[in-house]
Amino acid sequence: MSISPMPQPRQSAALLQQVLDQVGSVILGKARPIRLAVACLLARGHLLMEDQPGVGKTTLAHALARTLGLQFQRIQFTSDLLPADILGISVYGAQGQNKGFEFHPGPVFTQMLLADEINRAPPKSQSALLEAMEEQQVTVEGVTRALPDPFFVIATQNPREQAGTFPLPESQLDRFLMRIHLGYPDPAAERALLQGRDRRALIAELPALLESQMLLDLQQHIAQLHVSEALVDYVQRLIAHTREAHRYAHGLSPRAALGLLAAARAWAWLDGRDHVIPEDIQAVLPPVAGHRLFAAEGASQSPEQLTRALIEAVAIP
Repeated sequence: MSISPMPQPRQSAALLQQVLDQVGSVILGKARPIRLAVACLLARGHLLMEDQPGVGKTTLAHALARTLGLQFQRIQFTSDLLPADILGISVYGAQGQNKGFEFHPGPVFTQMLLADEINRAPPKSQSALLEAMEEQQVTVEGVTRALPDPFFVIATQNPREQAGTFPLPESQLDRFLMRIHLGYPDPAAERALLQGRDRRALIAELPALLESQMLLDLQQHIAQLHVSEALVDYVQRLIAHTREAHRYAHGLSPRAALGLLAAARAWAWLDGRDHVIPEDIQAVLPPVAGHRLFAAEGASQSPEQLTRALIEAVAIP
């Protein structure tokens, strides 16, 4: 597939800054999580947001879809959700001359899918998204159907200690490029939120700053950003350390290494650069690796502590 000539990073960075600013006008005081979410999309990844209910996870997904001009569907994951409720189902029609089964696509056939409270659905329903997230297609009743391009899943989940949750298995977690947390707003942002307009009304007024083809072109250009041999070696040493150090239950996979490079390229592009530097890799390492790293048996380190230890253990080239 041919793409347009690569735009100047600084020019597109100015446009992307408008994207960040517009989303930031709805989600107040959360500049870094918003930037990580946009970087995740630019890297063609899927995003997992884990936090307490009511901190703006769903609102962020709506604001991103509106700002980026993407078709949007939302699924509320519940304990009685079925795979067919996500993927679609064939229904027999007997009207007119067209008798037979007709496929009715589910909400997964969209450009941005919000899987809201994904860990409140049982594992069978959670796994219905695996093929979609990995292959950008779904197979229903033996027929494989392509999904739109771009295709982006944003999933929200409540902390696993809350009642009524089904923890995502590692195979499902690994499909997400990043996991981010919003957290509570600071006092100034919370006061502005309390005194401001309803967030839903604000989202309804947001203009689309990009369109699908522009986004696809950006994704393909970013995938071509230069990464030096020294930085590839740095990523390899980071990955190797997780496989050798005793504090980790298991090491990062090649998929995680590829995701780390893709996210670092997107982070660099948001800064207006056409090359990756070590600080880009370190900036995206916690959200890329945090949900993939687990402490070894008998240890009690948090994902944040594990990723911080990883950055400190491996020297920058």
